[in-house]
Amino acid sequence: MFAKLFAPTLEVSAHCDLPCGVYDPAQARIEAESIKAIIAKVADNDDPDFRTRAILIKEQRSELVKHHLWVLWTDYFKPPHFEKYPQLHTLVNEATKLAGASGTKGELDAGKADELLAKIDEIAEIFWETKKA
Repeated sequence: MFAKLFAPTLEVSAHCDLPCGVYDPAQARIEAESIKAIIAKVADNDDPDFRTRAILIKEQRSELVKHHLWVLWTDYFKPPHFEKYPQLHTLVNEATKLAGASGTKGELDAGKADELLAKIDEIAEIFWETKKA
């Protein structure tokens, strides 16, 4: 019994929590595209009930963007990625802030939605480069 406890261990490593292929920044992009579309619809509609519902959905989609980005940041990207792409931490931070209260979650600013989409595209570019490696 003691021999089993003190036996040498086998070190293993994996790139992802699950086999590769389950992560994709497209999920965040789809939600961000929805946010941009909602902002446009709210701008064209004066019905207070519609606007209330649309804003609630926009806020939910903003939270989903943050969720999908955080999953990539915490579960997919690993230290070698952060070493090769030192801007990655900043990109994820800026993107999640753009999806937060001072960004698309709290504002009806199409410019913020465009900025968010641009940041997601930068993250996606890095993501797909890491998939090639």
